[in-house]
Amino acid sequence: MSKDDDLFGEEEERSEVGGQRSEVGGQRSEVGGQEESQGSALESSDPELDIPQSDDPALREMMDENFLDYASYVILDRAIPQLEDGLKPVQRRIMWSLHRNDDGKFIKVANIVGYTMQFHPHGDASIADALVTLANKRYLIEGQGNYGNIHTGDPAAASRYIECRLTVLAREQLFNKHLTRFIPSYDGRNQEPVILPSKIPLLLMLGAEGIGVGLATRILPHNFGELIKAQIAILKKRSFLILPDFQHGGIMDASEYDLGRGRVKVRAVIEKQDKNKLIIRELPFNTTTETLVKTIEDAIRKKKIKVRAIHDYTAENVELHLILLAGQDQDETIQKLYAFTDCEISVNSSIMCIDKKRPVEMTVNEVLRRLTDRLVEILEEELEWEKARLLDEFHNKTLVQIFIENRIYKDIEECKTYPLVQKAVLDGVNKFRHLLKRDVTDEDVEMLLGVRIKRISRFDIDKNRKDLDDILIALDEVEKNLKRMVDYTVDYLKDLHKKYAKDYPRLTQIEEDGFKKIEVRKLTASELKLRYDKGNGYLGHAMKEGDEVLECSSLDKIMVVWKDGTYQLMPPPEKLFVDKTVLYVGRYERDKEFLMVYTHKQTSYLKRFTFGGAIQNKEYSLCPEGKTKVILFEEGAPEHVYVKFAPMKNQRVHQQLLQVDKYTVKGAKTKGYQITMKKIQNIAGKRPRNWDDESDLDPNAVLDF
Repeated sequence: MSKDDDLFGEEEERSEVGGQRSEVGGQRSEVGGQEESQGSALESSDPELDIPQSDDPALREMMDENFLDYASYVILDRAIPQLEDGLKPVQRRIMWSLHRNDDGKFIKVANIVGYTMQFHPHGDASIADALVTLANKRYLIEGQGNYGNIHTGDPAAASRYIECRLTVLAREQLFNKHLTRFIPSYDGRNQEPVILPSKIPLLLMLGAEGIGVGLATRILPHNFGELIKAQIAILKKRSFLILPDFQHGGIMDASEYDLGRGRVKVRAVIEKQDKNKLIIRELPFNTTTETLVKTIEDAIRKKKIKVRAIHDYTAENVELHLILLAGQDQDETIQKLYAFTDCEISVNSSIMCIDKKRPVEMTVNEVLRRLTDRLVEILEEELEWEKARLLDEFHNKTLVQIFIENRIYKDIEECKTYPLVQKAVLDGVNKFRHLLKRDVTDEDVEMLLGVRIKRISRFDIDKNRKDLDDILIALDEVEKNLKRMVDYTVDYLKDLHKKYAKDYPRLTQIEEDGFKKIEVRKLTASELKLRYDKGNGYLGHAMKEGDEVLECSSLDKIMVVWKDGTYQLMPPPEKLFVDKTVLYVGRYERDKEFLMVYTHKQTSYLKRFTFGGAIQNKEYSLCPEGKTKVILFEEGAPEHVYVKFAPMKNQRVHQQLLQVDKYTVKGAKTKGYQITMKKIQNIAGKRPRNWDDESDLDPNAVLDF
């Protein structure tokens, strides 16, 4: 677990000075080998904080227990969804309240919030927000009224103005009171479900985000139809692949999804129109037009993209118009939008859910396999319950037929006590025990004694026999399905897909080969223009005065070299005083080769070198300490260096030719090769016009210092 994930942890601070150590978060201090008690972890070193100080072990134990209880509550009952039904407690309580009050008509959201508060021990605002979020995910709640806009970020209207009801999908696939286990609500006045017997993979359909104590979850939403097909593949023992699908649409690169343990990249859908207009039609996940426009405006201010105007025409669908400056390339601008704005975002995925009252981390495939097994169990339980219901119905109808057809009710006319009445009925129907599928119970006798005279007089034996035949046919069908649960589940899923998948098409496009890498430095190679004002000694890209010395990117690092041989690595400055002695300004490349000739104590040296590693804004030197002057500095390496000496009395040699490739490339701190102790009048990497070819010295003479 990372430090950032530990929401309630504190980093232990330590300091060590001269062999003395103090532990702020600990319980002791060691100075000169002696230990001194510092009190408990509850003590504070800040005298302004009034925190109780106690060494009472009972208090410590109570705090430990209470914190563990709180952490468990946050994880299990608030933040993390359940594996089986994919819902957090507040969502489950909302769905149960909607089910209890469902009559097919729309209900005020404020009323549902009130019903849910009977089960949920928190405020109405959190319930209303959770309901709106569920409604905007389409699958479970149908809304009427202003539920906000997921594209613009506009909030929903107050709960008293909007209405909701269950979708047909939720009504048919989430509830079955016969298979639901209930527990008392927080105040004991009501019963609430522990888990809803959901027959659809809600955990992956809805997605979820939550932060608990020491852990967090982020489950990305997936497409309903694709999940159902994947469940069929699981039952048929075939391979399958499922990828996220976002309501916002967009284009997705899922090459790093790693079954829900990695991340996906999502891009906006951008269309080209006319010669200078781009239209954004779909947004990346969890972004809105408002947040996207802010990032575009920020990129414009930083001169990363050149857009003249932004017009937002978003209503039901996203429509953002970007008007480009004249001469801007549309394809290049689209690449810059992906690189420098929220037109492309990365979305991390980490599937954490509650399984058997414990938080567990799982992959998408593991979750879907578990939910498929769960579906088989639920369908089997439904068949078993249906079988028991049909047997009871067959038993009751057969008993009533025996009771009426054989006039057993006549046997009770002479009975003087109620026990004798019960015995007469029981003895009468037991004569036909062979027609029944189980023994007759006292409850059955009470049921027969409750048959009204009107029903006896109008009893239709032919209809009753037909009903019994229909029940036997249904029982036979249930028995067959119980023996073929896998095939039965596959058939169920196929019907489910046929009925609902068309209503939930995939919205996010999948980039099969992944996104092509955007060369950000290439896009911004000429983003900034550095100017050097030699007269005033300033360097920067926000200056209007001075000579342009370099086009670069804001992502680049630049190297500045002065005439005394000092150099410094820095980001491109807006405006920085660098003095009037700057010799070189260029992009920093670690292994780029340079050639330099400098004088130090009346001796001249030549060095070929690379800058190598350097720390930003720290001053370094290419030359030894002392009076030093750089007389030649060039990128790369010329073939020769042409040296002309200052005229002196009795001087026979006036020039020297140096063959550069004879000198080894070394690091920036090397002293270099001594080339002469004579005073140099002129030095160049190109052949001067007045060069005397016949007076060259031996170019192979190299002295290494």
